[in-house]
Amino acid sequence: MGPSEWVVGKQSLAEHSGERPVQLDGNDVARLAATGGPASGRRPDDEGPATTYDALLVGGGIMSATLATLLHHVEPTWRIGIVERLDELAQESSGPWNNAGTGHAALCELNYSPERPDGSVDVSKAIEVNEQFQVTRQLWAFLVESGALPDPATFVRPTPHLSFVWGTENVEYLRRRHEQLVSHPLFAGIEFSSDPDVIAEWAPLLMAGRDRSEPVAATRAIGGTDVDFGSLTRQLVTGLADSGAVELRTGTEVRRLRRTEGGWHVTGKDFDATARFVFVGAGGQALTLLQRSGIDEIRGYGGFPVSGEFWRTTNPEVVARHQAKVYGKAAVGAPPMSVPHLDTRVVDGAPSLMFGPYAGFSPRFLKHGSLFDLLRSVRLHNLRPMLQAGLRNLGLVVYLVQQLLAGKKSQLRELQAFFPDARAEDWEKITAGQRVQVIKDVPGQGGVLQFGTEVIAAGDGSIAGLLGASPGASTAVPIMLDVMARCFPDRVEEWRPALEKAIPSYGHRLGEDPELARTVLAQTTYSLGLDPTAPAAR
Repeated sequence: MGPSEWVVGKQSLAEHSGERPVQLDGNDVARLAATGGPASGRRPDDEGPATTYDALLVGGGIMSATLATLLHHVEPTWRIGIVERLDELAQESSGPWNNAGTGHAALCELNYSPERPDGSVDVSKAIEVNEQFQVTRQLWAFLVESGALPDPATFVRPTPHLSFVWGTENVEYLRRRHEQLVSHPLFAGIEFSSDPDVIAEWAPLLMAGRDRSEPVAATRAIGGTDVDFGSLTRQLVTGLADSGAVELRTGTEVRRLRRTEGGWHVTGKDFDATARFVFVGAGGQALTLLQRSGIDEIRGYGGFPVSGEFWRTTNPEVVARHQAKVYGKAAVGAPPMSVPHLDTRVVDGAPSLMFGPYAGFSPRFLKHGSLFDLLRSVRLHNLRPMLQAGLRNLGLVVYLVQQLLAGKKSQLRELQAFFPDARAEDWEKITAGQRVQVIKDVPGQGGVLQFGTEVIAAGDGSIAGLLGASPGASTAVPIMLDVMARCFPDRVEEWRPALEKAIPSYGHRLGEDPELARTVLAQTTYSLGLDPTAPAAR
């Protein structure tokens, strides 16, 4: 099948891969093991206390939901389990109020296109992030077309993405960035304006009450999105669980991972399981769980927790005047994760606006974690890298201290830089998700603070985990494809036909094939109801 072909229909994921889903009981397992089938090495539950899985995914967020979806698609007879420590799915970073829900495609996030010392703009990271998000969109569209996701409007909506700057130097930077991106097939149609009246039409709140003598500029991409990753996670996991494709356990905390001859023995309170493959997608807690596994690949890694806060308004008069996600530039000396943005959000059908982030500090690695998480993560092998990263990022420490000491008036001034007429009484403060930035021991450099996501996989491919934060959820599909390729290298070619059905561009770079890029963008836009000019998005 060619990469530009598209699968449309109401069949199940398994039917698209050429097999019918099978719910296995103990007799089935024994038969498959005896014949060398996909469950070889598995034992029936009644032969011992441990439940045995082909794949066990720790954490009930968007990463595990995505990996479970992909694994079931390519191996519909595998026994897959998902274990979540909280009583509900998607309560940490995947929760809609714990992230900006931007659908990071680098259309507006200026931290993905830094200015070089010579004044030129490096857009390579922006192109990479957009490529990754397009892969994610393709899987979502496939799931909608196949009926696995009933209504895309319940988790993704068309929302313009804007970049907005002020000051002569910033205006010129944004102009150069636009010139670099507009000719790329994934950024075609992105608009630039330094006309205050045009910007006021795009996003009225940005110009209301602003001094018109101040130089301003904005870019707009009407193909942006607002994503409720919490809703998406719940729909993916509950759909798999209801069909028998996945066994879900909530309110169950994994505490120990011990290597066995055939995989891993995973235990916790009232939980005992063995698995041939384990994925640790437990947000900030992934670091300590991977450390407990004892794999060599986690040595030298540490984590620095950062909490976030947003201001939110549901005032209908304010919300109605801003239908966009608008990102600015981080303040001088501030880390990339601090890029300010004023976002339209739609959660459970209710619109609101969020502004932030305002950074804070907590030693917890999860929003619902322990005050001892940071201390427990310190090991002899990561102590030096963590100290080195701290010394090299004193500016981040200063920034966090300033944020912690900032009062409501100071935070209001930051909001008014975007929305000059903002009133404090219209807004409430909410605590967002907890992030753990990766500290990595880099040969020749020592401890380096990373601001992306990183896959950690054992050499034998029996266990993998994900560390880091943004762009995270928006690039879940390519990240999980990377996990699959690294942990199951001998199966990748066998899986290729099924993956090409779900992701038409699989194995191809859209930026190098303009025709394929246009086809994929058009098809995912239609399937997900993301055409903002359509009479009614479905």
